Amino acid sequence: MIALQILFWAALGLTVYTYALYPLLLVVLCRLQQPRRVASPQMTAPCDPDREWPMVSLIIAAYREEAVILQRLNNALLCDYPADRLEILIGCDGNEDATGELVASCPDPRVRLLQFEQRRGKPSVLNDCVAQARGEILVFSDANTFFEPDAIRQLVRHFDDPGTGGVCGKLLLIDPETGGNVDGLYWRYENFLKEREGQLGALLGVNGAIYAMRRSLFQPIPSETIVDDFLIGMRIHLQQARLIYDATAVATEESAPDIDAEFHRRARIGAGGFQSLAWLWPLLSPARGNVALAFWSHKVLRWFCPMLLVVALLSNLLLLDRPLYQVMLAAQLLLYVAALLGKSIGGTSLPARLSRLPAMFVSMNAALLVGFVRWLSGRQRAAWKRTDRSDEATVKKPVETA
Repeated sequence: MIALQILFWAALGLTVYTYALYPLLLVVLCRLQQPRRVASPQMTAPCDPDREWPMVSLIIAAYREEAVILQRLNNALLCDYPADRLEILIGCDGNEDATGELVASCPDPRVRLLQFEQRRGKPSVLNDCVAQARGEILVFSDANTFFEPDAIRQLVRHFDDPGTGGVCGKLLLIDPETGGNVDGLYWRYENFLKEREGQLGALLGVNGAIYAMRRSLFQPIPSETIVDDFLIGMRIHLQQARLIYDATAVATEESAPDIDAEFHRRARIGAGGFQSLAWLWPLLSPARGNVALAFWSHKVLRWFCPMLLVVALLSNLLLLDRPLYQVMLAAQLLLYVAALLGKSIGGTSLPARLSRLPAMFVSMNAALLVGFVRWLSGRQRAAWKRTDRSDEATVKKPVETA
């Protein structure tokens, strides 16, 4: 009986820690420790247009993106980075639609098409694109992501510091119907963690929509990699270089079109997280300091949270002869009932708002559990599945140049 109680409270305590107590710990550490500066004072000054900027390769892996690829090229070509110091590489994974032809039609010499006839998956495309890149700084993005005009400058300026190995920008989610910012509570929560971890020199991975790194630090990633941006970013830590977060380097992207698409994305991330442990386990050593603390607290415990929730529920059922555990079971069941309500009712009513957070929490952990099963069974493929988005008439839109 004592063992069951320990099991229950350990599972519950670790779950509460990773989602609630760890963010509070970050706040305390940022106040107690001398935070690692994101940039030196001279770096935080406005970008100097007369300075000598390094050669940059903007790399975008695309799969069946004919509906948005020209719009994405327009956006990239209109950035305010010096034109003679920028090249844009579009790696087309498989020749399954008109994406490659549309890129090839762009007259701007900064744009280079790398057409791969067979679909192999994003990791292989990235490896081949980097091998042909000319820039000393690599900037990675997606075909459905749009940079603010100064985003590349804001990323690249940090590389004046030789200790900086990579920089992650800030992604804002946009409603495809209204164009308004729809960053939800979870997304704001994640950005909060990124900012605090960045202050402590413990930023965990990067956001594939907008990040930059030194080419000298890029190591080809295995073709079976499920979550490429996380592995690439964490390998910067493995090489003892600094990985930082800059909220002034902004990109926008349409939010997932429906709950199923978001569930699929989170399940894929979960599978990729478990897979990455085989390559990144040295970063879990206490010798890695804040990086190890963040890795355990923010990632590993969260990936195992679905199993902790199952353990908490099952052990609670075996302890029902005590009043305290009857109350705890009622609390758990209330959580899951609220989650079901949150998924079934919409609108802005009080019940809808109160049930939204439990629904998000349960849905995310269900997706992580699915991801774990897929990883364990080997059913999660590295080749990505394109998410359907709002398809406006962008296919025939001409490419503008700066």
